[in-house]
Amino acid sequence: MHPLLESSRRLGLYLLAWIPLLALLVYVMWASGGITWMDAAVVLAPSCLVYAFACLSPWYICSTLPLGPDRWQSLAITFGMASTACSLVLVGGAWLTASAVAGAGRMAGLEQRLHGHLALLFGMGVLLYLLSGGLHYAALAVEASHEAERQAAEARTLAREAELQSLRNQLNPHFLFNSLHSISALATQDGARAREMCIRLADFLRSSLGLGSRESIPLREELALARSYLEVEQVRFGERLRVVEEVAAACQECPVPPLLLQPLVENAVKHGVAGMLEGGAIRLAVEQAGGAVSITVENGFDPEMPLPRKLGIGLSHVRRRLEVRYGEQASFDAGVYGRVYRVVLRFPCESSSLA
Repeated sequence: MHPLLESSRRLGLYLLAWIPLLALLVYVMWASGGITWMDAAVVLAPSCLVYAFACLSPWYICSTLPLGPDRWQSLAITFGMASTACSLVLVGGAWLTASAVAGAGRMAGLEQRLHGHLALLFGMGVLLYLLSGGLHYAALAVEASHEAERQAAEARTLAREAELQSLRNQLNPHFLFNSLHSISALATQDGARAREMCIRLADFLRSSLGLGSRESIPLREELALARSYLEVEQVRFGERLRVVEEVAAACQECPVPPLLLQPLVENAVKHGVAGMLEGGAIRLAVEQAGGAVSITVENGFDPEMPLPRKLGIGLSHVRRRLEVRYGEQASFDAGVYGRVYRVVLRFPCESSSLA
């Protein structure tokens, strides 16, 4: 079925668009002489109404015969025959209307006055039909372009989701490896603390694995996961590890990708607290400015120890996850500021429902 016939509103607008065309046909016939504009309007109004529906038929031709260099001959024959047949409908409708009106005794001699304009009316009908064919091809091309854009956008979305899942799958084994290495080192020194660390690690893994396939969680849940991880490391470092939180309440419900903060605090422990005999503090600050969330994780470090020249796997994954999820709306900054190493994340606080 033609798309215009599926909606009464569209069909009504289409028929209204024929009013200027009817006026043009009336003017052309009147300007050619031998007939008044009233005569032309009377015979053309009913026939144009029928012809308007006939001019919808190119949609079926255009749908089955796309434009192409090897189809010009078949298209010329098809549209030539179709335009001739439909123009005869226009001419025949005008002639029957003139005969009916003249037979009713209202406009005597109308058939004779119309007779000299039938060839002109036929030619106008052919032009209008071919114009309709061109417009249908243009409409189909626009529709195909929109469909291609929609499919491309869907493909990009699927690719982003696949990359995010891949990054998450790579991040979890990396974190687990580091945690087991810490437990192994602690087991040789204090078995009781190693067992406690195993229990806390199990709790953390139970919480993180419970996320399943969720693409987003509230920031408050992400902060709870970060605290859970730090509790695991607290068993190992004791009073050497201190945590300072500055979290704005307005940010608590902002959706974030799961396990976004864990690599940051893990990096702060590994390259900061673990390298200082007296230990150090990890500062976790969250604030909201406008529609954006800013998360800062900073830690002290031993200035005599060489800093890594490039981001580790965890921080690289965090930056990439932000790029894939938020694009240019997000930013990732990491570097040394005085005697602290600081990582700052900025991304929009989305209002969409959580996955």
